[in-house]
Amino acid sequence: MLFVDNHNHHDPAFNLALEEYVVRNIAKDEDILLFYINEPSIIIGRHQNTIEEIAVDYVEQHGIHVVRRISGGGAVYHDLGNLNFSFTVPKERGAFIDFQKFTAPVVEVLRSMGVPAELSGRNDIVVEGKKISGNAQYISSTHIMSHGTLLYASDLEEIGHALRVKPSKIESKGIKSVRSRVANISEFLSNPPDILQFRQQVLEGIFKGAKVVPQVELTPADWQAVEQLAQSRYRSWEWNYGASPAFNLKRETRYAGGGIEALLMVEKGILESVKFYGDFFSQRDVSELEELLANCPYEPQSLGQRLEQVDVDQYFSGLTAPELLALLY
Repeated sequence: MLFVDNHNHHDPAFNLALEEYVVRNIAKDEDILLFYINEPSIIIGRHQNTIEEIAVDYVEQHGIHVVRRISGGGAVYHDLGNLNFSFTVPKERGAFIDFQKFTAPVVEVLRSMGVPAELSGRNDIVVEGKKISGNAQYISSTHIMSHGTLLYASDLEEIGHALRVKPSKIESKGIKSVRSRVANISEFLSNPPDILQFRQQVLEGIFKGAKVVPQVELTPADWQAVEQLAQSRYRSWEWNYGASPAFNLKRETRYAGGGIEALLMVEKGILESVKFYGDFFSQRDVSELEELLANCPYEPQSLGQRLEQVDVDQYFSGLTAPELLALLY
């Protein structure tokens, strides 16, 4: 495994661009580890409708960054008390939605510090029933990237202020509020170090105590390319927000793999367009499915015939074609 040092950048747009650049241009046969700490920001899942996920007025008043990532899953709040980790491995050495493989090294290090962490649900690390880490994945043609948060000394009150968590998500977990289900790792340490010392402890733990961690050095041209990607994608309104499509029918469901919201434009019995949002995970771009369903007669048989042409699980991990048909109609 090799480590990529992000040179203490705290701009979330830059750090997410670096993460994508590593996946697409740096990662080869070696596993790659990247850490980053962001300024106050909301990181939106790839398939989410940004406006529905954030408290717009609060976010604007407090200068909180809003940046979309390339992986699925739900929106998360980052600040300077949150450590983010990212593993990238060749596809043959990982499995999509296998969070156990990627969180195990982090859980092991936390336990060695005396923090009784464990993987829970589909993608959370919890301590005594409280969430201290959420994880998501992205798959390219050659690599799997799995990344997650580590709430260390975050302002947990800000999570409730900045994010608009849907009641259905809270109810599905049997939890009364966002604040009640999260905790900081520092709460479970008798003498917590600062976050940079904690970062070093996690780094050395993952590399089994090595004082000299093997690194991959990016060239000046690499750093320039990362900045260009940050500017063209991660700081753009089109990527982070995008225009919500016109629709006259809205349907939604929550299943084991997450939540899906479908915005449909149906005119004279024809499904002219559909747009999918949600905190689901997918191996393929859902825009392919949206294009497949466009201009389809809006009735079960025709929709079912279109869906027979694809593997629905590739677009909504864990969902079947009959379940998707039930959502659409």
